[in-house]
Amino acid sequence: MVTSRSTLAAGAVGSALGYGLDRLLGDPHRGHPVAGFGRIAGRLERALYADRRVVGVLYAGILVGGAAGMGAGLTRLTRNHPIAHTVLSASATWAVLGGRSLEREAETVARQLDADDLPAAREQITHLVGRDPTDLDTGDLARACVESVAENTSDAVVAPLFWGAVGGLPGLLGYRAANTLDAIVGHRSPRYLRFGWAAAKLDDILNWVPARLSAALTLMLGADRRGAARAVLRDAAAHPSPNAGVVEAAFAGALGLRLGGTNRYGSETEDRGRLGDGRSPVAADISRTVALARRVAATAAAGAVGVRVAEVVQAGASPRTPQPSEPPSRTTPGPQFFRAGRSPSGPRRRR
Repeated sequence: MVTSRSTLAAGAVGSALGYGLDRLLGDPHRGHPVAGFGRIAGRLERALYADRRVVGVLYAGILVGGAAGMGAGLTRLTRNHPIAHTVLSASATWAVLGGRSLEREAETVARQLDADDLPAAREQITHLVGRDPTDLDTGDLARACVESVAENTSDAVVAPLFWGAVGGLPGLLGYRAANTLDAIVGHRSPRYLRFGWAAAKLDDILNWVPARLSAALTLMLGADRRGAARAVLRDAAAHPSPNAGVVEAAFAGALGLRLGGTNRYGSETEDRGRLGDGRSPVAADISRTVALARRVAATAAAGAVGVRVAEVVQAGASPRTPQPSEPPSRTTPGPQFFRAGRSPSGPRRRR
């Protein structure tokens, strides 16, 4: 699809505005597009479900391909209308980011723990993690909150910014669709072990680079760079997730904490290994984690906008085909000549 310089510029402005809207407003309370996508995914699951991988591949392909295709179609519709494309990019970026709402959920848990309100904190933590909170004490709740902030800073902020920067609206919407499907059907339950396999694997693939980018930013911006690097290199592989382990280990090392351990999910338990050399988290560490996550998110946003600005600059600096030094003779077929010479001023393909 041909992308003009003005469309690239509108995308860059829209990314910055969308990030700003997320910081200012967080997720909308009603009519969230991701929730609407989840309802569509639920209906399609009921229509297609079978305990087979091939059906799960079809399911994920329809939904993720449809989201990316919608992004491509919207880009095509607005490519000659910079203001409309700016509004569209800003709205989509705001809709798929979850950084501010993640912080609010974590800060609520911190306040409840400070007030020794364990029942409220156990209920609140279910907004962030899937583990059984029934028997979690203050330290367990603090650890769960810190781990969730670390992982979701990558999944809900850095990754969508990354895919929006390299893939525009198709990348932004396609990533969020894949990540949402992983949350819906990607867990290892008897129902989804085969049907959800494709969604889980696709999410792992799409998050591989963003997770390592998040870890690198954490290493740069955290208080203990050596500790973060040591935890990632030594401990990340012990985590069952190829991506969450990298990010959680980086946060553990940077904050001087020890994360990981055994978590209970209903009747199942999962060993996430030991991440980091520090002490166990306490309630006060949640605010430290949120502050680090905010720095990581802001730096990622600046980088994403920078990539899009570089695309604009590159599009403007692309070499132009030399124009003829003399006007065409009367015998030169005029329409064919001028059609051949117009391409330098027309839309350019994104590199």
